[in-house]
Amino acid sequence: MELNNWLKYYKLNYYYHHYVQEILLHLVPESASVIEFGSKCGETLSRLPNKKKTGVEYSDTFIKAARDTYPKIKFINEHKALHKLRQKFDYIIISHVLTYTTDVQKFVSGLKPLIHKDTRIIVLYFNYLWKPFLDLAQKLNLMAPNTSQPNWLDSNDTDNIFHLESYELLKSGRRFIFPYQIKYISGFFNKFVSVLPFFNSLGLINYSIYRPFPSNSNNYSVSIVIPARNESGNIVGVLDKIPRLVKKQEVIFIEGHSNDDTYKSILKEIKRYKGPMSARVFKQKGNGKGDAVRLGFSKARGEMLMILDADLTVPPQELPKFYSTCASGKGDLVMGSRLIYPMEKLAMRTLNVIGNKVFSLLFTFLLGQRIKDTLCGTKVIVKSNYQKIIANRKHFGDFDPFGDFDLIFGAAKLNLKILEIPIRYRQRSYGKTNISRFEHGLLLLRMVLFAARKVKFI
Repeated sequence: MELNNWLKYYKLNYYYHHYVQEILLHLVPESASVIEFGSKCGETLSRLPNKKKTGVEYSDTFIKAARDTYPKIKFINEHKALHKLRQKFDYIIISHVLTYTTDVQKFVSGLKPLIHKDTRIIVLYFNYLWKPFLDLAQKLNLMAPNTSQPNWLDSNDTDNIFHLESYELLKSGRRFIFPYQIKYISGFFNKFVSVLPFFNSLGLINYSIYRPFPSNSNNYSVSIVIPARNESGNIVGVLDKIPRLVKKQEVIFIEGHSNDDTYKSILKEIKRYKGPMSARVFKQKGNGKGDAVRLGFSKARGEMLMILDADLTVPPQELPKFYSTCASGKGDLVMGSRLIYPMEKLAMRTLNVIGNKVFSLLFTFLLGQRIKDTLCGTKVIVKSNYQKIIANRKHFGDFDPFGDFDLIFGAAKLNLKILEIPIRYRQRSYGKTNISRFEHGLLLLRMVLFAARKVKFI
């Protein structure tokens, strides 16, 4: 396509291009290094706030125009200079490029020198259902005519090609069902209606996010954080129950304003224990489990962070499963799921089970990754990923008293792989739960609505 034609049709379809850019603004973290294939004159890269940005085009004319307009962004020729690029990127954007690529699998294979183990690849392409309308738009001179026969890849085709080249799908979706801007109407349909079931299948824009298959396991040191409030009867012998996962392993107790002698029990347990792990205790100044977890993680020396509830309703013997899954890279945030195996009779009340299942459906819909149990206390993440969540926490704010949603929302926003491990859930042997079904249930609903505004309806 000639430069003048591109500029003409870009201006004519500015609403569409602006919407695509809004999607990418939502999907790409500000701190990431980014390379975009098919960058044209740099319009999309210029809107991303990222500091390290590279555009790739095949036309020297487009590259010159992009460099003249955006001198702070690096632009290179795909055929002449890409092989000389000695850099790996956090995010690779491929917007409609696969549609006009002669050998898609070869193109995907050629990305390998640009990726590291945590790279995310975002692919955007048209929904085949729109082909008759797009053909008509070209005949009416409303969009640029095709100069070659395009590939009409559906999501299964794209997933298969990336799978063949050792990438796995993290999440996908469709957006944009009203292609032209009409005040109030377009925004309502594209922001709210297009993400709903059934209507979602009609979206013009397909997007998929991939990551490379994990290649090998890492050896991490481990910090196990145990928040404890009114858990005195569960503390005795807890350190002996925790299996040895790695050579460098520590336990951090966080005592949270208990009404019983939990703090004294923790001190006695640490003094009594003669095993190979180190153990420390800190008193919580704030309130809630979320605050306790954040305090524990801030004190942690380990490279992998684990949460183990002091009530031991999730047995410590389950922890090796979590370690191996996280260390292998199969999951970036690894969580327990209590809703698969049968539970002990009084482990969870019926209303709690129903509530958990409802929130599971809502969070799966909102976050684009399957989540069966949002509130299981056992969660594991490597410190480097947790630090990314901290850096991005301003997006959701800091009002989660449980800590679970701070991690889940943060991981989903950063396109981390969330994986669940089935565990057997036991009833308490001492004390009572700190969760109020109705009070906290309403708070959870508020958080769901907040996340919907921040994650889904954008």
